[in-house]
Amino acid sequence: MNEAPQPHDIVALLEDIVTTHFTAGTLLTLRRGQIGTVVLDYRGSAVEVEFCAAQGRAFALLAVGTDKLMVLHDTATGVAA
Repeated sequence: MNEAPQPHDIVALLEDIVTTHFTAGTLLTLRRGQIGTVVLDYRGSAVEVEFCAAQGRAFALLAVGTDKLMVLHDTATGVAA
């Protein structure tokens, strides 16, 4: 089961989304698997996600439905044997 994204969570898109470039205003497609950071929670139905280039500059900032995101983890949780 996918957990609800919270602010500061790292998330990945579950489907392609067409949006506009944050600064240039040109159309761009964010691909399934694109990684971003949650910056604002719209009370469970959607979250604002910032997508950045490797250099750390934002190129997209948009509201995404929580059903279109997967929260990513960098550590494993303990499992009882």
